[in-house]
Amino acid sequence: MVDNIALDMISGRFQGDPFAFLGQHQTNKGWIIRTIQPGAKSVIAETSTGQVIAQMVRQGETDYFELNLPDAKEYTPYLLKVTWWDDSVQETADPYSFLPVLGEQDLYLYNEGNHLEIYKKLGAHLITHQDVPGVSFAVWAPNATRVSVVGSFNNWDGRRHMMRPRGSSGIWEIFIPNLTEWDIYKYELTDKQGRLLPLKADPFAFVQEVRPKAGSLVYDINNYTWHDEEWLKSRKEKNDRSAPISIYEVHLGSWKRKDGRWLTYLEMAEELPKYAKEMGFTHVELLPVAEYPFDGSWGYQETGLYAPTSRYGTPGDFRYLIDQLHQAGIGVIMDWVPAHFPKDAFGLANFDGTALYEHADPRLGEHKDWGTKIYNYGRNEVSNFLLANALFWIREYHIDGLRVDAVASMLYLDYSRKDGEWIPNKYGGRENLEAIAFLKRLNELVFAENNGATTFAEESTAWPMVSRPTYLGGLGFGYKWNMGWMHDTLNYMKEDPINRKYHHNELTFGFLYAFTENFVLPLSHDEVVHGKGTILTRMPGDEWQRFANLRAYYTYMFTSPGKKLLFMGNEFGATNEWNYQSELQWDLLKYNFHKGAQLLVKQLNSFYKEQPPLFALDTEAAGFEWIDGSDGENSCLTFIRKDDKGNNLIIACNFTPVPRYNYRIGVDEEGNYQEVFNSDLACYGGSDTKNIGNIQTEEPGWNFKKCALRVVLPPLAVVCFKEKEADEN
Repeated sequence: MVDNIALDMISGRFQGDPFAFLGQHQTNKGWIIRTIQPGAKSVIAETSTGQVIAQMVRQGETDYFELNLPDAKEYTPYLLKVTWWDDSVQETADPYSFLPVLGEQDLYLYNEGNHLEIYKKLGAHLITHQDVPGVSFAVWAPNATRVSVVGSFNNWDGRRHMMRPRGSSGIWEIFIPNLTEWDIYKYELTDKQGRLLPLKADPFAFVQEVRPKAGSLVYDINNYTWHDEEWLKSRKEKNDRSAPISIYEVHLGSWKRKDGRWLTYLEMAEELPKYAKEMGFTHVELLPVAEYPFDGSWGYQETGLYAPTSRYGTPGDFRYLIDQLHQAGIGVIMDWVPAHFPKDAFGLANFDGTALYEHADPRLGEHKDWGTKIYNYGRNEVSNFLLANALFWIREYHIDGLRVDAVASMLYLDYSRKDGEWIPNKYGGRENLEAIAFLKRLNELVFAENNGATTFAEESTAWPMVSRPTYLGGLGFGYKWNMGWMHDTLNYMKEDPINRKYHHNELTFGFLYAFTENFVLPLSHDEVVHGKGTILTRMPGDEWQRFANLRAYYTYMFTSPGKKLLFMGNEFGATNEWNYQSELQWDLLKYNFHKGAQLLVKQLNSFYKEQPPLFALDTEAAGFEWIDGSDGENSCLTFIRKDDKGNNLIIACNFTPVPRYNYRIGVDEEGNYQEVFNSDLACYGGSDTKNIGNIQTEEPGWNFKKCALRVVLPPLAVVCFKEKEADEN
């Protein structure tokens, strides 16, 4: 008669450790080999050299086979030779003949939340185990009663490769011999009630299928040779607060297209590094590239945190793109999304039949605005999953910086929630203590790598010390996006110049807190979608004035304290809102105004990198001094940017279409000055109103300074002045 355990296995109702029954075991009647092979016509046990031991006996009309070895004195090494109903033959080692792959230390560290290379253990890994090549699978599902690996290699039958539970760790594992790279697989789980769950993708998969498919693929993560050693040596210097940082934000699927389709990573590697370098950007920032199912989420609702999206190619292809950017001297920042994840049935939601990665209570575990789940940062294994992922991208893909998305939604328990829709913390407050602890540890770990990688917070509130070290009470980020500056200055620029004098404080308010954080000034993708128009179309006036406003705004941005970020298309004045389904309006570059805007950004980047006063003391008050921030009546302002070597630049802004002749600017040092940058030059599409030759200081002084310059401020323009060196006079 068929054993009840075997019947449960055959029916799929089995709960427990299949290794305790299947494989070879010693009984009171000697040794016995057991296997379940749905769809098999016959099964023969062979030695490792192919000699027949015996044909296994089918039990009844089931797919359960046994072989008794009454004369065996010890374990007998064996292979299984399976003849299937279509008469194909498969010879393989028995997965249930292998010892565990994961060590006790791996289990302990992961449950503790401290296994920072867990991605080398969980997931699917090509290894040789007990001298047999194959794939090791491991997954965390503590509340499941059965977990199986399924794929085309076992006809998607969950009875074929049921996994071994590893004690109380919640981890299940199995080694399957003879599988190879690119084999597709998923996990089949049953919950505590014995119900079969939707097939799940592997949370630690290195590759996932292109949507709408959702299978995970076996991939060798160690098969790429890097050539970016020189960049990595200089990365710490390139990411430093005292370095010029100008970021080009890119959505890979819509930057450029070819015959209506996306560019591949390899095609992008031929074009993006060249363009970014030619334009003078120091870094590119990629909208989330971790695998995601819905194109319209732009990548911000991820289901494969360890897998670069397969839309554009393989992980090796993505590495090649990063490698080429590095060889071109361009850093790579990646948007990283630990704030939430989608509810897709194949993903993390309700992974083992319970709220495993998320909170069970929707007041803690759901973002209603986005229709997503919130990670449970207080669960060790969940925080370990995310923290190891951050380090994974830095270590395995040489990512130079992580821009952490939606930090504000992580910090506040009442984020976008009404009264009664959230639960206070243990002190009665609105702060998410577990998320705060997670973010602090994230930054400590990234900077402990000591390889120059950094982090950026997209944080839109007045939370203090976001970019200050954790040992001083901060969150520990390297930089923070200055959302307040972006909001205020865009509001100012959209005003008709005749009204700007009534909004002057929107232009100057940001300087009051400009040095409280290590700021990035962002004109990001969020500002060119959802009916907001583009940066250009926000500008008032006729065509000439719109472009003049744009040029003045960009020059004001590049001369203000803070690192810079422009979303793709902003650099040449896109007129259509960003559409992830089509490429940028590159055809606009046949028009002079757009070509001029692009040239301005190119030369701004060059000027910015050449002038240490514009970046060396970016995050320190010593790098900035007002000359006159109160000339709201003329919508003008003047200030000084300084470096730590005594070099200064004078910045003068005129945000009206009226040229200001004989405009006086106070300066401390008498001598000759010269115009060194002007956003109104004819080559940019401007009126070419400029200051020619030497500008000699005069007395009396002005703006409480010793002396003054008398200059012309072009209409809707920003001009930079610099004192001439003695040997230049």
